[in-house]
Amino acid sequence: MTQPSIIIAPSLLAADFGRFAEAAIACEQAGAEYLHFDVMDGRFVPNITMGPAALKSLRPVSKAFFDAHLMIVEPERYIDAFLAAGADGITVQAEACTHLQRTLAQIRAGGARAGVALNPATPPDMLPYVLEDLDLVLVMTVNPGFGGQAFLPATLRKIREVRTLIEDSGLPIHIEVDGGITAETTPLVTAAGANVLVAGTSLFAHPGGLAQGMLALRAAAV
Repeated sequence: MTQPSIIIAPSLLAADFGRFAEAAIACEQAGAEYLHFDVMDGRFVPNITMGPAALKSLRPVSKAFFDAHLMIVEPERYIDAFLAAGADGITVQAEACTHLQRTLAQIRAGGARAGVALNPATPPDMLPYVLEDLDLVLVMTVNPGFGGQAFLPATLRKIREVRTLIEDSGLPIHIEVDGGITAETTPLVTAAGANVLVAGTSLFAHPGGLAQGMLALRAAAV
């Protein structure tokens, strides 16, 4: 199966929340295909961030793919709200879903792309049972809950394992990575098989600005 093209998904968690709309517009103007929304509830992870209202407020100003990552318990209770707010893709944590297949089917039934996220210590053992319900697998390359963390090299093995599963299935499933994605780690994760790069600090705090940060990631991709 041909390796999908590289997609960059700026994480708005690293943006200035007081200038949220400006940040979203700047990302799209810089060539971002996706906008990544890190949704945290203070229970599955320590922090509380944003909810459906954040997506809804930005939907009129952006045509980018809204990539919602629900780091929350009982995500099935909130999927309809994120769909109504304008999410194009919804990713849930495998560890938070009692009935993962049902939750993925719920997302697709609402017209969005369905994804599952795996924490660094979570093996990909369940993936063969839900591959036909998936559009994306998110391999967390840090433990979720905080921005600006250092990349965990041990996750590269998992990215390779997931890529093999997907290639063997023949299904058009993206592999997304999130956590510590910089110009230095990008060639490692893309060589392993990832094609959707979530990046926050390395883009929004890039010394040359957001657009230069985007260019640096694209140039580094293998």
